[in-house]
Amino acid sequence: MRRADRLFQIIQVLKNRRLTTAKVLAERLEVSTRTIYRDVQDLCLSGIPIEGEAGVGYMLRHEVNVPPLMFNEQELEAIQIGMRMVEAWGGQELASAAKQAMIKVEAVLPARLQDFNSLMFAPNFYIDSTEFRHLDPLRKAARERQYLEVDYQDVKLKQSQREIRPLAIYFWKGLWTLLAWCELRNDFRNFRVDRIIELRCLPRHFPIIDGQELTDFLALMAQEHRATTK
Repeated sequence: MRRADRLFQIIQVLKNRRLTTAKVLAERLEVSTRTIYRDVQDLCLSGIPIEGEAGVGYMLRHEVNVPPLMFNEQELEAIQIGMRMVEAWGGQELASAAKQAMIKVEAVLPARLQDFNSLMFAPNFYIDSTEFRHLDPLRKAARERQYLEVDYQDVKLKQSQREIRPLAIYFWKGLWTLLAWCELRNDFRNFRVDRIIELRCLPRHFPIIDGQELTDFLALMAQEHRATTK
């Protein structure tokens, strides 16, 4: 990371937190605490209103507006590749949003980056146009915590109907998978999005329930991983 980028990041972290230690900043930016001490001192000398001390923590005395730094080539390439993947595999709504976002990014690029074009692509001409048709309603239902009723076909072509609470959507090796709490099984279940035959949004929203949330599932996966790597 360029030093200018690191100084900018320090200010952004301090803007979004109250008291932040040099250790937290060092871990976040992957540098030593000595480097953080030196950077904070330089920011103070340049007029940034940081108060605090080593071993205690730092905070901004008042709001400060710092203009965003321009992308370097690697950052721009990461954005381009990400936008292309979303446009190809993210569903109709996000595909449109990705196109508009990229137009906005390109509008503020300096002359030296105007013609930059990543050579990594995400072609969609071989993808079944109906394969991701459920992504938009699934994403909306998960965000709004809305119950769904789905007609699903498993790997053995057996069909079932489930009432589920959609929690998150994951992309695994070219496939979207829906993580949900299944009311039928009373447990977490993963459903391949391309195997969902039909889905219906129910006029009910599910509450936060301890042990049945995305964070609980991730904790279970982390526990299983630790157990298998011992």
